[in-house]
Amino acid sequence: MISSVFRRSLRWSLLLSAAVLMSTSFAMADTTDATVPSQEGYPPLGTEVQVPDLETLADKAARAETRRRYREAPSGPSVGTPSRPSVPAIALRPAEPIAPPPVTSLKIMLDDYPSPRHAALFVAREKGMFASRGLEVILATPADPDVPSKLLAASRVDLAVARQPLLHLQVDRGLPLVRVATLIATPLSALVVREDGRIETPARLAGSRIGYSDMDSRDVLLAVLLRDASIRDDEIETEALHFRLDDALREGRVDGVIGAMRHLLPRQLADEGLATRVLRIEELGIPLHDGLVLLANRDQLGEKRDAIRRLVNAIEEATAWIANHPGEAWSLIASAEPALDTAVNREAWEMIRTRLNLSPAALDQGRYRRFENYLFEAGLIEERHPVSRLAIDPGALPH
Repeated sequence: MISSVFRRSLRWSLLLSAAVLMSTSFAMADTTDATVPSQEGYPPLGTEVQVPDLETLADKAARAETRRRYREAPSGPSVGTPSRPSVPAIALRPAEPIAPPPVTSLKIMLDDYPSPRHAALFVAREKGMFASRGLEVILATPADPDVPSKLLAASRVDLAVARQPLLHLQVDRGLPLVRVATLIATPLSALVVREDGRIETPARLAGSRIGYSDMDSRDVLLAVLLRDASIRDDEIETEALHFRLDDALREGRVDGVIGAMRHLLPRQLADEGLATRVLRIEELGIPLHDGLVLLANRDQLGEKRDAIRRLVNAIEEATAWIANHPGEAWSLIASAEPALDTAVNREAWEMIRTRLNLSPAALDQGRYRRFENYLFEAGLIEERHPVSRLAIDPGALPH
């Protein structure tokens, strides 16, 4: 009986202890739930195991120093190179201006008053073809047609426009002249006589009075015509007219003029009521030659060869442009040189533009050699000069 009572007491004690333990567990669970922060809004962790922070104090100090240096950089941190000096975001002062290229000034003396035959020079100037090559080109008009070559020989100008016969004559007389470009490669001169006169051929020149414009017209062209016609110098009278050829013919002071520009004078006199007869010199036995050339001083070639080369290149470009745009070219010339905008020059333009030399630098050595031999055999020059003394291709000059 005692055993039975003991067993019942033991069961009740065990049940009571179990109840107390369960109550304590529930209380601890409530306390734990209240202190753990909610995980809502966060993705689930891959593991519930916590990894300890293994960074040392030295590592933390280095990282803090890097952040400080980033923040103190003037233009912000540079990726991967926190100690690299920064580049200013703006210039502290304006950039230094770029110095313009040096400009070379060249003065060219024309052979006569401005004319359509000078078209390549005018177009190169007005289209900026000289300027784009660093050249400032001044075109001057002579007071006397015999002056340009003399000024060039005296280094008073840099270049001069002339005719091939004058070049041969002046070189034989010792002047340091040399051809560097050909503007027009065919003769332009003529013997122009009054139609109401008796001169129909050079054989009728005896007893006449002939005016001339320049030295080569008298000493080369007229001299050859007289020699071929077996006329002595004392059988004719000559008069230096320079730029007054038209006045002398109109007034009847001369029977004809030698060296006249065939594309201008006959039409000019026709407009004034005077009919003329034109005898082209290349059809009278005088060899073909360059009608308009550009001369330089041989003694100055060394210092000016580069500028001359650039000048001739510009003339070549201008001539090609004229060939492609003849109407626009004439409008440009007439605008730049209003005195040229006349009926005579407009008509002459159609003939002149087709004679402009598309390759002004190119040198026909055979032509210069033949003309030199012709003048020597005619007794008009004292000695034969090599072509290299008379003419050069500026593109072939040493750089």
